[in-house]
Amino acid sequence: MKALKFGGTSMANANSISQVRDIILADEEAKYVVVSAPGKRESSDIKVTDLLIKLYNEPKEGKAAVMDAIRSRFDEITKNLDLDLDLTKDFEEILYKASNGATYDYVVSRGEYLSAKVLAKLINYEFIDADEIIRFSDGTLDAEETQKIASERLLSSKCAVIPGFYGATATGEIKAFSRGGSDISGAIVARAIGASVYENWTDVNGFMVCDPRIVKNPEIIEMVTYRELRELSYMGASVLHAEAVFPVNAAGIPINIRNTFSPKSKGTMIVKYEDLASGKFTRRKKVITGIAGKKNFVGIFIEKQMMNNELGFCKSLLEILCDYNISLEHMPTGIDTVTLIVSDTEDSVLEKAVADIKKKCNPNTVEIVRGLALIAIVGHGMISTKGTASHVFKSLSDADINIKMIDQGSSELNIIVAVDNADYEKAITALYNGLNR
Repeated sequence: MKALKFGGTSMANANSISQVRDIILADEEAKYVVVSAPGKRESSDIKVTDLLIKLYNEPKEGKAAVMDAIRSRFDEITKNLDLDLDLTKDFEEILYKASNGATYDYVVSRGEYLSAKVLAKLINYEFIDADEIIRFSDGTLDAEETQKIASERLLSSKCAVIPGFYGATATGEIKAFSRGGSDISGAIVARAIGASVYENWTDVNGFMVCDPRIVKNPEIIEMVTYRELRELSYMGASVLHAEAVFPVNAAGIPINIRNTFSPKSKGTMIVKYEDLASGKFTRRKKVITGIAGKKNFVGIFIEKQMMNNELGFCKSLLEILCDYNISLEHMPTGIDTVTLIVSDTEDSVLEKAVADIKKKCNPNTVEIVRGLALIAIVGHGMISTKGTASHVFKSLSDADINIKMIDQGSSELNIIVAVDNADYEKAITALYNGLNR
């Protein structure tokens, strides 16, 4: 039994929804389906969720025109699908509530609500509203209560379509996840039904080894562990919502990233490391699983003689960053040196923080370097393969790229390097080419 989630591109128009229908009906295990709101039909189009945000923000006298645009999208879909489905009452209710104080979360979640109604009618599955099965408490997901009520409600149905992106509080108020939250909804449904796999259908063939905007046609990652995925997602690689892994990871359910528009492609499997190590899943032996990065970090390079003998030195540094609400990304240290890699920070805030560091920690030198890019080279194979680090550094050296910082986690799952922003794209390309020879 599978749980499937289809993203906004898959639900954008009648043609793509027809492909969704064919995928579902061709698989007898595809019993529970989560959908997003219709996305863009082409690059200049507007997503339905963005129209709903506009509906919420529009003055009362202008809301009807925005609602007409939303209605037009769904009328076009149902007409081209030759679907006998009248959503008039739903449109009227949404407009009425949006004009009379409905919450932001209620309004922006209606795209998923209507999308699920369309697909349920098309494939003759039961429509189950997400507010029945996903529970929020104090503004956050109540995972335990959700698991209980979702499992009971879903398994009472032979097959169902569920809107993604939202749930409700115990009092019935609609509460939405952050954008992309339909991925989380799909994972919740997969866990609730004890799915054999959670298929996340999108518009790409899976995770790529690196950013295709930088390297042309990089390889697809055939299999990645949840731990590797977390590292790559943190550094900017995004095909699904980062929080979507938690419900299924806890239950040991693999995720399969698939392409709605190329259903024969196997995509990327996301599995637990323990299942990979035990032989339950196998993949080609490759040292490096993926490469990902982000720009615009700040480095604070601090030197103080005998720093290693000064009790609480690093603790004081971290307290200062906390006082100024500066997010620490990495902190490699030496005997007399420590490097703080922090998120991009306003000059005035950074100057005050450095002044405090000088006052409270009395370092010999403090140097600030802006415009740093962090690149993570990730893979479980690194721990058992000699020479991985040398290949990384040689690839960058051969491309005439200067490394500003090196950090390797204790798990030896990744190596992170900092380079100048200007060298970021060249570094990604050099690493991909050098490590895939």
